[in-house]
Amino acid sequence: MIRTLVITLCTAFLMNGNAMAQKSTPTLNDLVPGGATYRSIENLYGLQWWGDACVRPDTDSLFIVNVRTGKKSLLTTRKQVNAVLDAGKLPNLSHFYAVKFPWAETDEMLLTLGNRYVVYDFGKKEANVLHTLPEKAANMDFCNESRRIAYTVGNNLYVDNDRLTDEPEGIVCGRSVHRNEFGIEKGTFWSPKGNLLAFYRMDETMVTTYPLVDISTRIAKLNTVRYPMAGMTSHNVSVGIYNTNSKGIVYLETGDPTDRYFTNISWSPDEKAIYLIELNRDQNHSKLCRYDAENGKLLATLIEEEHTKYVEPQHPIAFLPWDTTQFVYQSRRDGYNHLYLYDTNGKQLKQLTAGDWLVQDLIGFGEKSKCLFIRSTECSPLQSNIYRVDSCGKRTLLGSADGVHRGTVNASGTYLIDTYTAPGVPRNIHIIDTKKGLSVNLLTAENPFKDFDMPAIETGTIKAADGVTDLYYRLIKPAGFDPDKKYPTIVYVYGGPHAQLITGSFQYNAGGWDIYMATKGYVMFTLDNRGSGNRGLAFENCTFRRLGIEECKDQVEGIEYLKKLPYVDGNRIGVHGWSYGGHMTTALMLRHPDIYKVGVAGGPVIDWKYYEVMYGERYMDTPESNPEGYGQSNLNRLAGKLKGHLLLIHDDQDETCVPQHTLSFMKACIDAGTYPDLFIYPGHKHNVRGRDRIHLYGKITRYFEEHL
Repeated sequence: MIRTLVITLCTAFLMNGNAMAQKSTPTLNDLVPGGATYRSIENLYGLQWWGDACVRPDTDSLFIVNVRTGKKSLLTTRKQVNAVLDAGKLPNLSHFYAVKFPWAETDEMLLTLGNRYVVYDFGKKEANVLHTLPEKAANMDFCNESRRIAYTVGNNLYVDNDRLTDEPEGIVCGRSVHRNEFGIEKGTFWSPKGNLLAFYRMDETMVTTYPLVDISTRIAKLNTVRYPMAGMTSHNVSVGIYNTNSKGIVYLETGDPTDRYFTNISWSPDEKAIYLIELNRDQNHSKLCRYDAENGKLLATLIEEEHTKYVEPQHPIAFLPWDTTQFVYQSRRDGYNHLYLYDTNGKQLKQLTAGDWLVQDLIGFGEKSKCLFIRSTECSPLQSNIYRVDSCGKRTLLGSADGVHRGTVNASGTYLIDTYTAPGVPRNIHIIDTKKGLSVNLLTAENPFKDFDMPAIETGTIKAADGVTDLYYRLIKPAGFDPDKKYPTIVYVYGGPHAQLITGSFQYNAGGWDIYMATKGYVMFTLDNRGSGNRGLAFENCTFRRLGIEECKDQVEGIEYLKKLPYVDGNRIGVHGWSYGGHMTTALMLRHPDIYKVGVAGGPVIDWKYYEVMYGERYMDTPESNPEGYGQSNLNRLAGKLKGHLLLIHDDQDETCVPQHTLSFMKACIDAGTYPDLFIYPGHKHNVRGRDRIHLYGKITRYFEEHL
């Protein structure tokens, strides 16, 4: 039995004789990013490795940190650097937090000053402009080894001052493709020595355009985006290689790119070959392929994986620094993401990690000790802990056994910067000796809410609707909780793949709005249902071809648990979520209208046939091949079942979940004679950021106060 964990955040007392001083109640502005008085958690911004040395930036000073003692010594000041910049008639540096140290063997740092890339030499006290980019430059990719820079202007790709492509509207180069699925985050990939640049070329001319209306001008203008909906024609992607010496470009001979995805690009250490993972449109068959970097020809198909539901490659291969004939490959073939060691002939040498837990990241190597470093859920599905993994597969925990950790290792793999948070720990930062396990503390952040009267947070588990699977929940009780009272309850939900709302981080990952509503007298409840992330493949893919069905069943199990609590008013239950959570909110209001009295659905998916190809077809297949599943998940068909108060919120520039979802639902409700409410945020995309976020949560709060 998994024990229930409780963190009480209201136990700090200010004593005056026998009386406790009255604490204030936090506001939305205190709790939500974008708020005028937002209480962020203290951090060491820009902390990084300079080879094996640790550099600690500050606003006005730059320090070197002794990795054994944690003591810092002054490297330079902003005044000294700006004096050199002034002499070169360059813009001044406003702080040190964004400076970089990419060259371990030199006394240089890299500054980004507006559109200029500047190299500052500590020894010579000189500043030289390395690159001056055009004003419209985007997607910058700086190569540390060659000191060249790739970037895009409009649809086209540049390296330094050379324009590599000349493409018309509808074809883009050097940008992320496949709508950022499959772990894709960028569109350019430098070779190890910087002599070659791989890049994506995406032809979207065959993809239907979707109209978004921009009201920022006196006469509203049309903003069209290419949006391939599930079952419709998708874009074609090719991979080019630019040679910085010959100035020539070759394209990989992948064959017809129609209905194929290319992802997880990586280079061989000798720059002679490029590796990528190819995926078919059904996303149930992947192939790791090696291509000749000189002529683009296919050299070998090394690893193939198939699954009856889907495979989803997320990580490029990583070569061992001490043996360039071997690489690490990540796979969920045994149900959890683990590391496998292969040689360049495609022969599996060993499985490096195994167990009913998953590797989240491969964060670095130790070349001399022949080890690697990972983040994993081995301690708990709620946690992310860092381990050193020896060549034989032996794992050694680095840092504390609790919480959520992120880390970077130095060049030799001997020390680790470990940043972690735990339920009662806002943020701690340590430097850890990766062999001896010894550590020094660089930061213990104060609780930014210590002066407020805060609610209590509990976590625990209940059984899923299958009666077998444990699901984690988070429950927040109102500040000043009275067990004899009956409280209204709001369920905050997401529920979709790759997301996990309950973690072992500060306040169990509770959001600022959840805390705010608890201070206003609501019980706040969240459940990570089956289909969500970090619990393994079977936990995630049980929702395949029927999105929103099993998830709703699990959420109702959460309600049954809540109703057994004596302080929960079972007649006053609301639900709120955004994106996939918007779909879940709407679905729960419609499928269980006698349970949920009030709902607020932000950016909801209403009908999966309106969603994009890569994500939609992975989890639902196409509307043509899965009409029953699409029909069951289509919330327009349930519009007549709405009983409670439902507010839909959508952004008019949403390129992820297009406004057609919400608008089609409003029409379905009109036809069915039901009455949801609607609110639009002009100028925002798939969420509301910046100062408008306070307005958003103010609007959501008012809706629950008025109707729940």
